Amino acid sequence: MNLVQALNSAMDVMLGRDPSVVLMGEDIGYFGGVFRVTEGLQRKYGEHRVLDTPIAEGGIVATAIGMAVNGLRPVAEIQFADYIYPGFDQIASELARLRYRSAGDFHAPVTIRTPCGGGIRGGQTHSQSPESIFTHVCGLKVVMPSNPYDAKGLLISAIEDDDPVIFFEPKRLYNGPFDGDPGKPAVPWSTHPKGEVPEGHYRVPIAKAEVVRPGSDLTIISYGTMVHVAQAAAAAQGIDAEIIDLRSLSPLDEETICASVCKTGRCVIAHEATRFSGFGAELTAIVQEHCFWNLLAPIQRVTGWDTPYPHAFEWEYFPNQARFAAAFRVAMESA
Repeated sequence: MNLVQALNSAMDVMLGRDPSVVLMGEDIGYFGGVFRVTEGLQRKYGEHRVLDTPIAEGGIVATAIGMAVNGLRPVAEIQFADYIYPGFDQIASELARLRYRSAGDFHAPVTIRTPCGGGIRGGQTHSQSPESIFTHVCGLKVVMPSNPYDAKGLLISAIEDDDPVIFFEPKRLYNGPFDGDPGKPAVPWSTHPKGEVPEGHYRVPIAKAEVVRPGSDLTIISYGTMVHVAQAAAAAQGIDAEIIDLRSLSPLDEETICASVCKTGRCVIAHEATRFSGFGAELTAIVQEHCFWNLLAPIQRVTGWDTPYPHAFEWEYFPNQARFAAAFRVAMESA
């Protein structure tokens, strides 16, 4: 399966398994969503289980909260992560705090799915990576898979979770091979973003990172699309890198991160989002606090620019192998 098929399979499994699961979002029903992630599900389960909504992100989130406190498990799609901001007040002020403010009398098993990141020529309003904003909100779980197997298992875990989960889907990985932009330098993969995915029900645990490649030269910490770019960059530079796919940003698997950095003594952190106040800053602080005496070199960050995503310079913005190579040089040349 590719990522689209894996996510569709997860929702299909949960709709069939649990009558309290409902899907909702703009064009997700008859149209199957902009990226066809929900294709066929309304035909299979009906309009009362797979609901088309108005273009009103605040209303989508607020309605999902109401459904959740009344016994349903809504999975709400925000069509692009760039459009999630009108719903942010409902997410941060209501959804995330419901269990706390009610002293556990109410919980909100809401999953909010949203495509994020660039690489599809979407320009500034269809390419954002706002994940770090949501990791700052107490009460939310924040997830971003990098491959189809994890995507299905994590989405099932998110839907079954009694707390709200923001589920980011890197749309550059949706439909299979990442072959770069015609006329621009290719951004090759070391792995193919399709994979074997079981048909039925299984979970991938939230809050557990995966070491996708063991190594001894340095540790690369990443998630989403950048996991694949990191693998390709390390292979191209001949770096024996230990590569960690976080999968879950909040809660964060600090134990796996720190064990790896203490072993290698060098750390490169990579994400597609802007550098300033990006999630890499939090990762840097955690590594500095827990691994300081084991570090042999300054922690390096490979990120997007501190600008809106530029349509005309997409591949210049997109963190590439050259940027990884520069970070590797600093990390490996330091004493």
